[in-house]
Amino acid sequence: MAESIYKVIELVGTSTESWEKAAAAAVETASKSLADLRIAEVVELDMQIEEGKVRVYRAKVKVSFKYLGDK
Repeated sequence: MAESIYKVIELVGTSTESWEKAAAAAVETASKSLADLRIAEVVELDMQIEEGKVRVYRAKVKVSFKYLGDK
């Protein structure tokens, strides 16, 4: 079996509805420009608050994908 290398990046997704949708937005957007996504790990959740109300849910997500090297 050949050895593989994976790169890990951190993204922040946002949603006005939920943390789950914020995390999904980060992964879905990343999948448009990164090939072979493998794992997504939610590492932090927070909210933007305005006038005492939650306006935006934010999810910081670490995403890994197979590293193919410089071509």
